[in-house]
Amino acid sequence: MKLSVIIPVYNESETVIETINTVKNVPPRDKKIIVVDDASTDGTYEKLKNITGIKLLRHPINQGKGAAIRTALKQITEDIIIIQDGDLEYDPSEYIKLITPILEEKSSIVYGTRFAKSNEFQTTYYYANKFLTLLTNFLYNAKITDMETCYKCFKKEILKKIPLKAKRFEIEPELTAKFKIAGYKIYEVPIKYSGRKRSEGKKIGLKDGIKAIFTLLKYKLK
Repeated sequence: MKLSVIIPVYNESETVIETINTVKNVPPRDKKIIVVDDASTDGTYEKLKNITGIKLLRHPINQGKGAAIRTALKQITEDIIIIQDGDLEYDPSEYIKLITPILEEKSSIVYGTRFAKSNEFQTTYYYANKFLTLLTNFLYNAKITDMETCYKCFKKEILKKIPLKAKRFEIEPELTAKFKIAGYKIYEVPIKYSGRKRSEGKKIGLKDGIKAIFTLLKYKLK
């Protein structure tokens, strides 16, 4: 099976080059890297234009992480998909750990959980993630520990059953809700994580947390 890595980026000029170079150098080496610049204004796109070995796409106006992921999904032909943020919070060296349960046919969907190891979290984000995961488990009987994780790995064929609509960070609860509604098991593996502060460029905030709650409730009621 071949791998596609989707990297949505918005104003990540300080980290995006190192992130992409790391992604390129970790196994498996035979992978497609799709980077979607979501109308960055800090020089990110100008840096991306000089990188070889990636498929680069760009939104003319900022739409959000979900929209960037949906744009990239239209370009996917490979069997397995991993979502990677453009910062350095997540470690691409753990791709093999994420892919292996799919290759071993334990599950078609694998999440990297940040709560199975001693990781760096800001207190507010820690408890917000815990609450959203608890709500997800209550509504969808998901039995997972980290719904909001960026590291979601899944087979491409699943997308045939799951039309996505989210534009921004509500893509995370939408994916999880629709995976569970479609009857899929979510397998988790522990991953390393080094969380950023908002002063360091972290973009998700209170409004996104509230929207995540409404997204979980919306798809449950439907």
